[in-house]
Amino acid sequence: MTPKSPSAVPGGLARLALPLLLLFSGLAQATEDGVLVLGRISDDPRRHYEQLKPLLDYVVPRMADVGITEGRVLMARDPQQMMSYLRRGKVDWVTETPGTGLLLADKVGARPLLLTERSGSREYRSVIFTHRDSGITELSQLRGHTIAFQSPSSTSAYLVPAMVLRERGLPMNLMISPLDDADPGSVGYVFANTDANLGTWVHKRLVDAGGFSDQDFESLLRVSDAFRRDLMVIHTTGPVPRAMELVNADMRPEVAARLKQVLLGAADDPQAREALRQFFRTTGFYEADAETRAALEELRRGARDVREALE
Repeated sequence: MTPKSPSAVPGGLARLALPLLLLFSGLAQATEDGVLVLGRISDDPRRHYEQLKPLLDYVVPRMADVGITEGRVLMARDPQQMMSYLRRGKVDWVTETPGTGLLLADKVGARPLLLTERSGSREYRSVIFTHRDSGITELSQLRGHTIAFQSPSSTSAYLVPAMVLRERGLPMNLMISPLDDADPGSVGYVFANTDANLGTWVHKRLVDAGGFSDQDFESLLRVSDAFRRDLMVIHTTGPVPRAMELVNADMRPEVAARLKQVLLGAADDPQAREALRQFFRTTGFYEADAETRAALEELRRGARDVREALE
């Protein structure tokens, strides 16, 4: 079937038809002279395009002095595709969770540029929670039981809680369904895909425990009195940065420096306010201090262990 031209697309979709065609088909090409390509791993390219493009449109005019005249967005369906884009020079700047960002740094040399503050918060913690009637009040009791995470790409709702379980010497085995039984000697884990599913599975006793960020847990408790009454946290991890901006290893130093300068100044620029809000409710960018670098290095080591052992 021949794709419709942008003019044939009805209503307000016409404006986005060509960019979205490029996003879905992978035809968008990066690293032409003067082009800055912002990439993200996405399972919803249309929504993420609308979140990314306003900040890119803010950044590009402020980089003319280093030769940047155009901005494009390119989505990857998974970390492997993003690695390919970075290796082939198709993406210049990536916004990601710390766990995935560090994976890109390890595998293809992507360079962490800045950390990202969202909704006024620079960090979150992961929590592991259970139903109050489960009888499970500490991590060691999870052996022979089941836990739900959100998705394999989540830092707070997979990598960090899985790191904790492995650090406690608890073997883990992937289940196909929350209805499966865990082996007696291990913790069975399953992916719920959404925070709502994850919370509901624990509440309905389909799984024995769940793991995601403390902020998502607080949001979950606001949903209903039943969640507040029946769910309880049995473990809280140390802090992890919310998000990370990385650049291609081959980005010219003067371009990387200018991009960093523009992003660091965006929070103080009224013209950037709406673009930042759409960029996943970003309230600023900042450089890592020694404590944060140590936390990221701990996350790097733990995430490597989880991936090598479980994936």
